[in-house]
Amino acid sequence: MLEASNLECVRGEKSLFSGLSFKLGEGTCLMVQGANGSGKTSLLRMICGLSPPAQGEIRWNGAPIRELAEDYRGELLYCGHAGAVKEELTAVENARLSATLAGAAVDEQAACAALRRLGLKGREDLPARVLSAGQKRRVALSRLLLEKRRLWVLDEPLTALDRDAVAQLCGLIDAHLAEGGLAVLTSHQDLPLAGRSETLRLD
Repeated sequence: MLEASNLECVRGEKSLFSGLSFKLGEGTCLMVQGANGSGKTSLLRMICGLSPPAQGEIRWNGAPIRELAEDYRGELLYCGHAGAVKEELTAVENARLSATLAGAAVDEQAACAALRRLGLKGREDLPARVLSAGQKRRVALSRLLLEKRRLWVLDEPLTALDRDAVAQLCGLIDAHLAEGGLAVLTSHQDLPLAGRSETLRLD
């Protein structure tokens, strides 16, 4: 269970949102929507424990995430808008590095299998700098297959993806929810998920 209570986000002298509360149970996806500058990414960073709220509290299974620290981060997978793909590394090297940094031991065979499943067969050993924006996004999303985490937090995961890749990502999210996982994501597009989803609108 992920729960937020009375959250406020302040940037500079401006309050982007306040009094924000929600509860997210197992097998549910929370879709955060809103205009640019409404605080979507800021909310995701709060959920990840990267930015403290000006007011309010976020709890995981009833305990404040600030107290859980590494125990909470071990349950969390955060994929930011930028993707964090290193241009000088190959697709498979990027996939393995991301997994290693998250504490998951992934060999080359497993990394290649994840990349191929995401439509990158034949491009596993190419440096990221020669890949298209959509292909780089797929490299970043390979983490969903390689890191076993209960809570996925995804910031604009559909960026640069074509229709087939969007359908594939929806399938991955649905499978995660079906196994009792949770997901929080931002998107300017609607995701046709088969699993249970809720919408949070920031104005």
